[in-house]
Amino acid sequence: MGPVTAPTSGPRARVGWLGPDLARDVAAEVLAGVAELVDVPLDADALAAALPDLDGVVDASTRVPVTAAALAAAPRLRILSLASTGSSHVDADAAEAHGVAIWTLREDRDLLADLTPAAEHTWALLLAVARRLPAAAAHARDGGWGREGFPGLMLRGRTLGVVGLGRIGGHVARYGAAFGMTVVAHDPARTDWPDDVRRVDLDELLATSDVVTVHVHLDDATRGLLDADALARCRPGAILVNTSRGGVVDDAAAVALVRAGHLGGLGLDVLALEPPDADHPVLAGARDLDTVVVTPHVGGFSPDAVRLVVRRAAEKVRDALTGGGA
Repeated sequence: MGPVTAPTSGPRARVGWLGPDLARDVAAEVLAGVAELVDVPLDADALAAALPDLDGVVDASTRVPVTAAALAAAPRLRILSLASTGSSHVDADAAEAHGVAIWTLREDRDLLADLTPAAEHTWALLLAVARRLPAAAAHARDGGWGREGFPGLMLRGRTLGVVGLGRIGGHVARYGAAFGMTVVAHDPARTDWPDDVRRVDLDELLATSDVVTVHVHLDDATRGLLDADALARCRPGAILVNTSRGGVVDDAAAVALVRAGHLGGLGLDVLALEPPDADHPVLAGARDLDTVVVTPHVGGFSPDAVRLVVRRAAEKVRDALTGGGA
């Protein structure tokens, strides 16, 4: 994260806003008197059209691709401040080549430590799959009252395997212990290891876990980490939950393994292709398999949490434009 020089002449700074209406006022408040906040539709073409006239962007969506071509056509742009820890939607090499700083929340450990929506959503998906909640609720709503079609998995005494024991994975591991589960984890980057979590390699985790949850950033090392071959090594009947990034898991292969009876269920908040086509195999699985539950990348979308991270992302842009640093 290098120094950023704000324009010294010309029109007032302009900062693009990519995000939900519920937090726009926070970004506008932080940037008041420093920059005009410009609404940008959540569309790659619209962003590319807007970037040439922007000095910075507060990105609370992190779903709109920021391409090399768009960056090359944006001579004023100096800052992309992301209200998230992930930046896989940005062409980082192109940004560096054009002198555009990419800032994320990875450095804001104190702020992130208190943000639990993604971990809570992981657990919501886990329970929804383990207890077949969507199908059971639809059955009752339609006038049914038979429980035999919705057998649930008792979690106590089972093994929870956490792939990526960072901030979110750590919360999920603690929730697992509270449910009386044995918790194992795989995280090559972690050095300090909790006493109640057993460190294992990925193959052992997949072979022994009744539930596998995924919490890693998407990069060259994790892209395709759980491909078809890895998923086939999962313990028969295991439930898989992914709330990290879609490219980490071969989601089509995962659904196929649920259909084949090898995986016991699947909870996904992220897909490799977002938004998915109507005939995406994961959506097809969610329609006709009551152990496949899909949500539209809402894991971190809690209004109170969103407003907190937007404030920090906007502060970084403000400080850079006023020479205060990030």
